[in-house]
Amino acid sequence: MYSNNLVCDILIYINNNTENEISVQEIADKYYFNRYYIMKLFKRELGITINQYINKKRVYNSLLEIKNSNDSFLNIALNNGFNSLEYFSETFKNIMGVSPRIYKKFTYFIVKSTEEETNLIRKNLLKLQVLMDNINKYVQNRKLVQKTEKKLSIF
Repeated sequence: MYSNNLVCDILIYINNNTENEISVQEIADKYYFNRYYIMKLFKRELGITINQYINKKRVYNSLLEIKNSNDSFLNIALNNGFNSLEYFSETFKNIMGVSPRIYKKFTYFIVKSTEEETNLIRKNLLKLQVLMDNINKYVQNRKLVQKTEKKLSIF
């Protein structure tokens, strides 16, 4: 079964613009569909809302930055499309189960996390990775629509 082309277009748009502010209305306007139709279609096809996916993608993008950079959490939040450190921290904790600070400590082998934190981080990392893998498979399963050429006839 093929993936829905509109949902694939929306996913590609979101993936290319996670560092910018994205709204469902903006997406609806871009693709000339009613926002409620897009929200319902996206949820039906992927099992999560557009806003949930946007936040999960942003958190997913921030994981490597948190691990490998000495940048402040505010800069990491802003680089990944969050408007404030508070919203980033709250969203990160909702998705990962721990704060960005605890995740940063987890990535260093010198600092020991508690067993509970370690298990929670691993479980949520796996969930996030499975989601991103499923999204990539979904987009790859897209049926390419061949554009038909219209030939002009003089007769």
